Amino acid sequence: MLIRIEASNLPGRECGQTPGFPGYSNIYVGVQWRDRRDELLGLHPGDASSAVWELNATATRRETEWDLRGPFVQGRPGGRFVYLSWGTVDDAGVFAMFRRAKLAFDGIPAAVLDAAVDNDLLVARLGLTDSRGHPLCAAVRPPLVEWSAPTV
Repeated sequence: MLIRIEASNLPGRECGQTPGFPGYSNIYVGVQWRDRRDELLGLHPGDASSAVWELNATATRRETEWDLRGPFVQGRPGGRFVYLSWGTVDDAGVFAMFRRAKLAFDGIPAAVLDAAVDNDLLVARLGLTDSRGHPLCAAVRPPLVEWSAPTV
């Protein structure tokens, strides 16, 4: 199955300091490989108009639900997710993570996941700027992310 993450409303390449947020410059976002905090897929600048990532996953039936696994899928059965990692990129091109958004699969409606397995496509659509204008972080579930299973 293909998981396509379609992101919009990125926060910008600069996010100034506010209470509880130190501020960062030259911000980028990418998908973190499973158990490899410093390895990312598809870095996009924080001021991009949009970002899209396509991830391969397998769906296995476990009793009454689907279990998604793949090289970018984190967590244990029943608690799987994908990390979108935010960080800065220095002059040498080195990425330093400062926060992550966890796209939690437990927020996917069962009917959508059933259709995604049938269609071989699961789509997540979300904005990447939080209510304070910072990079979106923490656990992300509906209504912050919209899951769908379009036909190919």
